[in-house]
Amino acid sequence: MIYTLRHRTTYRYGKPVHFARCTLRLKPQDCEGQSVLASAVTIDPSPARAVMRRDYFGIDAVAVTLETPHTTFSVEALSTVRVERPAPPPPEAGMPWERVRDAVVAGRDLGGRAPVHFLFPSGRVPLLSEVTDYARPSFSPGRSAYGAAHDLMLRIGRDFRFDAKATHVYTPLAESFALRAGVCQDFAHVMIAALRGMGLPAAYVSGYLRTVPPPGRPRLRGADASHAWVAVWCGDGWLGLDPTNAVAVRDDHIVVARGRDYGDVAPVDGIVSGSGKQRLKVEVDVIPGTEQQDLALVG
Repeated sequence: MIYTLRHRTTYRYGKPVHFARCTLRLKPQDCEGQSVLASAVTIDPSPARAVMRRDYFGIDAVAVTLETPHTTFSVEALSTVRVERPAPPPPEAGMPWERVRDAVVAGRDLGGRAPVHFLFPSGRVPLLSEVTDYARPSFSPGRSAYGAAHDLMLRIGRDFRFDAKATHVYTPLAESFALRAGVCQDFAHVMIAALRGMGLPAAYVSGYLRTVPPPGRPRLRGADASHAWVAVWCGDGWLGLDPTNAVAVRDDHIVVARGRDYGDVAPVDGIVSGSGKQRLKVEVDVIPGTEQQDLALVG
């Protein structure tokens, strides 16, 4: 499947901002089963400096500095991506989880993609005994790593409630776990903490999920959203699992970045020098190639 992606972020400030510095992580990744055919970012106002770099984990980022007074700051990323992933393995296929755990600890690879970096606590994902205890029933002796992770995903999907008002972007993991509620960021962080607590490397994946409009209805512009899920190391590669929707990752998921937690992959972060209130608006379109001719753009 070939997708056209549009991600527009707009900040409106109550008073002029005279200086801003931010990092943009909006370019999809070339990775397993996914290739980027084209990608471009438009920034308004034009930055004084824009430096492209690739961080240690392979995430493409643009460091932007704005020195022109402004009351509106907008970033629009347009990309074309081909996604052709193989079908996920049967849930109980693969190496036993204990063998995967022991091999990671004994491994010597310290490159940016090495699974060992995704084994330990990170800024947004502490290791909590109550989360590890929650994971244990999925990890029976000798069960495959993928089978245990898949079962854990299904349990989180059943036990947790999607509620956009229950949490915010800075809600601690312990709080969202106690609430058994939150958004995709919370679902992913809980599952990552549970997997790491059992000794399996787990990564936070940011990206997009294709949504399908109701039958007979046009696709509305900006109606899609960014999404987050989990990649678990199963001994011979990473496999994606989406605890929010309780599904294995297939061609409907488009990867932008993979890191230790949300802090590594935030689409836009930074600082501004100014006072007054600000408003944020995010518009996302995930347009399959098969729908290009039928796309209805409604403002």
